[in-house]
Amino acid sequence: MNKTELKEFLDSKVKQYNHPDFIETDPIQIPHLFNKKEDIEISGFLTATIAWGNRKSIINNANRMMQLLEHSPYDFVKNHQEKDLEALLPFVHRTFNGTDFITFIKALQHICNNHQGLESVFVDGLKDGSLQNSIHHFKKVFFEIEHLPRTQKHVSDPLKNSAAKRLNMMLRWFVRNDNTGVDFGIWKNISPSQLSCPLDVHSGNVARKLGLLKRKQNDAKALQELDNSLRKLDSEDPVKYDFALFGLGVFEGF
Repeated sequence: MNKTELKEFLDSKVKQYNHPDFIETDPIQIPHLFNKKEDIEISGFLTATIAWGNRKSIINNANRMMQLLEHSPYDFVKNHQEKDLEALLPFVHRTFNGTDFITFIKALQHICNNHQGLESVFVDGLKDGSLQNSIHHFKKVFFEIEHLPRTQKHVSDPLKNSAAKRLNMMLRWFVRNDNTGVDFGIWKNISPSQLSCPLDVHSGNVARKLGLLKRKQNDAKALQELDNSLRKLDSEDPVKYDFALFGLGVFEGF
């Protein structure tokens, strides 16, 4: 396929998968339970944090998280008492446990109270237009509170060569306004052109088969290579192709 054919093919797949039906099978359904910006942000961040492994298990456990937060994630984060956190202790999703969950709630409260919320932290870290620097800055702010070293592994750092798949996925959710009702477009101070593709096994394998990516590991360097390829196809909204790569990999076994 030449570049024009590749773009036409991928654009058709974006149209197919960037559709409200996509929500039913995807973890993005969790933040879609809410209407208030702060509820969407907190539920989306927590869902993205545990978005690895079996998708059904991710969705079930993210729903369990919302249940434990009394279906009012922002109110719980802002106003919880120490005794309210005990109910979170039994929670577990793979290596993310109740202690991690409690630390995350306290860190989110710290960000809401002292840093004007999640969007503000990401915008503050946006140097050279790079959201990967922004994610690095977010991690530093997030762990300003007291925490166990083990909990740090649940927030990726692109400056340590991580592709930061889950946080890049969350940023896509919040920044892109796709006019189809899948991504939210609630963060107005970051441009969709600055987003990076959530790079995982599926999107990476499809990208390699299509010649968009040569690097074998799914790391920060591979992400930069994939971003460069996708920006040549659409400089204003490169991450719309996440729908195409993911859909081809997961639903079509491309």
